[in-house]
Amino acid sequence: MSKAARQRSARERLAEERKRQAQKQQRMRALTIAISALAIVALAVIVTVYVVNKKDKNTYTGAIAPATRLADGGVLMGKPGIKAPKLEMFEDFQCPICHEMESTSGNTVKKLAAEGKVNVVYYPFWLFQQREEPIRGNSQRAANAALCAPADKWVQYHDMIYKNQPAEGSNGFSNKDLIGWAKKLGFDTPTFEQCVKGLQKQSQLEAVTKYAEQTRNVTGTPTVYLNGQSLDLTNVLLKPSALEKAVLAAKPVDATPSASPSTTPSGSASASPSKPAQ
Repeated sequence: MSKAARQRSARERLAEERKRQAQKQQRMRALTIAISALAIVALAVIVTVYVVNKKDKNTYTGAIAPATRLADGGVLMGKPGIKAPKLEMFEDFQCPICHEMESTSGNTVKKLAAEGKVNVVYYPFWLFQQREEPIRGNSQRAANAALCAPADKWVQYHDMIYKNQPAEGSNGFSNKDLIGWAKKLGFDTPTFEQCVKGLQKQSQLEAVTKYAEQTRNVTGTPTVYLNGQSLDLTNVLLKPSALEKAVLAAKPVDATPSASPSTTPSGSASASPSKPAQ
């Protein structure tokens, strides 16, 4: 073989080797991308399972104390006729920190009430009435629907609303959803639907809001009183063990002198200007 032929053959072998190396690198690159994609999918699945399981853990499955509507617009959850420490919870369904408190300590509150160790009075009101849309409307529709709900399903509906709270600043709590959640809980009657769609509890909502802001001087949500004393958010309300300790150390008092079998709060006063949540 001539020198020129040998040189040509060497160049051809070198070109073939370079081609094989390039193809190998492409295969490795494609494999790396595929593995990375699978890892991302696997991570997404793990995160999803974690979130779902976390939500499931926050779902209360124990006994729930009976609920009764009060003349001042609150809803009393507690064993009938007992004296126990009184926990008053002022909240707005659109408030993210209220949602956090419910997710963190809501089970503890329900358990203590079911055991007769505390009487809980919920006061959902329209804190965000002076905020921009959609926050304003979200808050109004959810609170109105809660006023429309029957007392015997109220606590479960309260939890359902929080479970589906929209991100602050996004649209949520549509009439369709509010009615759909009632259907899941078994009280989607025509009367309830009309109450939700027509904002039929607006005057009562304004009365509860006035009571919260003017009578009880609530300036932000969540505001929680134990026997009339405000509880710290970070060190008590968001720590179930600390909240339970505080409740068990408090003195028993009368649940409330304003208990009423009525399904709506009395009065139709105009709402006072709301203040931003703290």
